[in-house]
Amino acid sequence: MNASTTVWLIRHAATENMEGRCYGWHDVPLSQNGIGQAENLAKRLARSRLSAVYASPLRRALETARILAAPHDVSVETIEGLAEIHFGDFEGLSYKEIQERFPETYQQWMDQPTAVRFPNGEDFQTLQRRALAAISSILARNVGKSIAVVTHAGIVRTLLADALGIPDSRIFRLAQDYAAINRIDYDDHGATVKVVNGYKEEG
Repeated sequence: MNASTTVWLIRHAATENMEGRCYGWHDVPLSQNGIGQAENLAKRLARSRLSAVYASPLRRALETARILAAPHDVSVETIEGLAEIHFGDFEGLSYKEIQERFPETYQQWMDQPTAVRFPNGEDFQTLQRRALAAISSILARNVGKSIAVVTHAGIVRTLLADALGIPDSRIFRLAQDYAAINRIDYDDHGATVKVVNGYKEEG
């Protein structure tokens, strides 16, 4: 990598009717508020001259990415590795339901969130491997360019933590609001984090 590559790393906008529920691969659309947030994102990054936009295949990320990509006249490419963690049997359940049905796993999740494997789902290490593989592939294809990657809180925190050298157990110290903008610049010397959880604005 001979030139700096700018990655605008974005968490999807707000979703419809999922407050208090667990959703990773559970596929839900943006809410009306989320659509407004995505439109604000598009305005804020309209002058960034994005040459490519990548997204998780999950609907909430893809809808956000398509709105973001529109001013740049680029299509959105989905990458499976950018999907949120698969919560397995927890998907779509409320946190109260999870606590009642899976008390031991729920407690481990609360105490050691990066150490638990979700029943019939993934663990953090699986997400981490595919997230890092995805960004490595994206960077190899976009040297010296400015691009956007629209994904989920788990993926965003993983990539920020890798760039900053933060231990897995500390990733939840990195706030990620809906429609948050993050920026990482990559070059031959490594990664430089320039924005974390930025440009928060209700839409």
